[in-house]
Amino acid sequence: MDTIGCSAFLDQIGIGSFDWGYLAIGILILAVLIFILMILLIIQISKVSRLKKRLDQFLMGKDGVTLEQNILQLFEDNRFLKDMEEKDRKDINTIFKRMQTMYQKMGLVRYDAFNQMGGQLSYSLVMLDENDNGFIINSVHSTEGCYSYSKEIRNGDNSISLSKEEAEALAIAKGKKE
Repeated sequence: MDTIGCSAFLDQIGIGSFDWGYLAIGILILAVLIFILMILLIIQISKVSRLKKRLDQFLMGKDGVTLEQNILQLFEDNRFLKDMEEKDRKDINTIFKRMQTMYQKMGLVRYDAFNQMGGQLSYSLVMLDENDNGFIINSVHSTEGCYSYSKEIRNGDNSISLSKEEAEALAIAKGKKE
């Protein structure tokens, strides 16, 4: 083994007979790897820079309002809409309950109560709610005057017998014209 150019120190640490060609090849490979890593680092830095620009643009509004403020406003608006929806739902339920007891169905039959009268001045009027509860108003016109009376309707029926005109008006109100 040729030890020309080797120092005593290298002999002491055990690499006195080391081939310097291998060292040069190793250093060259490491330099190439460092060069490749530097290129990859530059590429990553440019990507991060572009992403940062996009993020800054996204976070800033037209007049400098941050995205966080916009998101908080959206949450507040969403909370307000949910509260309004709940209130509207309760109002609709209240209206629906009231509508069930309001008179929704009507039947009217005009007729001549007496042969000597003309113009169909007498009438039977039926007013019913959703459950077919309500009343009949019968108004009879004669030469001596006008007489009116009423009958109560429960569940679409009456305990007192109905005249032909009253029964017809009740059928019209229930949607079952005879």
